[in-house]
Amino acid sequence: MRAYARQLVLRAALIAACLSPCAAVATDFTDIWYIPQESGWGVNVVQSDTFLFLTFFIYGADNKPTWYTASLDWDGTRYSGNVYATQGTYWANPWNPADHPDAQAVGTASFQPDALNAYQATLVYAVNGAGSVTKHIVRQSLRQIAIGGTYLGAQVGGYTGCNASGTYTDRYALSVTQSTSSATLTFDYDSGAVCTIAGALNQNGQLYDMPNASYVCTGTLAFTTTAALYELKATAQGFEGRLSANLPSGCQENASFAGVLY
Repeated sequence: MRAYARQLVLRAALIAACLSPCAAVATDFTDIWYIPQESGWGVNVVQSDTFLFLTFFIYGADNKPTWYTASLDWDGTRYSGNVYATQGTYWANPWNPADHPDAQAVGTASFQPDALNAYQATLVYAVNGAGSVTKHIVRQSLRQIAIGGTYLGAQVGGYTGCNASGTYTDRYALSVTQSTSSATLTFDYDSGAVCTIAGALNQNGQLYDMPNASYVCTGTLAFTTTAALYELKATAQGFEGRLSANLPSGCQENASFAGVLY
């Protein structure tokens, strides 16, 4: 298995490095969220570590636009916190600080990520004296995001359910080709394995997934199976994503990978 071919000494190095504070591995929920059948309203979500800032573009009882924000913290199960109302200077006039009293807490909100994927969530919010709603929302895709390119990076993962169970790390050169509805990723690992993952590409806001892609490895490791790639994202300097696959040996592989453009 690939676990034997990789440099396991890197695992010890990673553990030693994380004796100091390490960044948490977490999904980024930053995106525009909405309900496709209810186009015209939505919520902008910006994530900063375990904190979400939401801006709602919704409508009041008079069917005119109204303005709310929310500040939500992760409580171990969901993001929750207060809803705020603000007011300010008419946009066509010069800015007047006197028009901007402190934001007033007028209700509560929660953002519950779906347990099965990072592309759906349940939004619950209430405004005092006005009512409350529960909305099952999804990420809104705007335009196709380019992920094609050549990257240098590393993969961290593990095997479970077989004799080769354990963790691994490996560095790679990655080539990504992309069409409107499909992509091919070819990983050339330092360990000697060359793995190609190809299949249909689905866009979910800023993220892509490939739920049933072919997964073929040659070199030091040879097998053919299928894999699910998910939370694929173009970053400012590169590309990142996650992988899950059932290998022919009976192993379950789960991994995260990231690389920079070169």
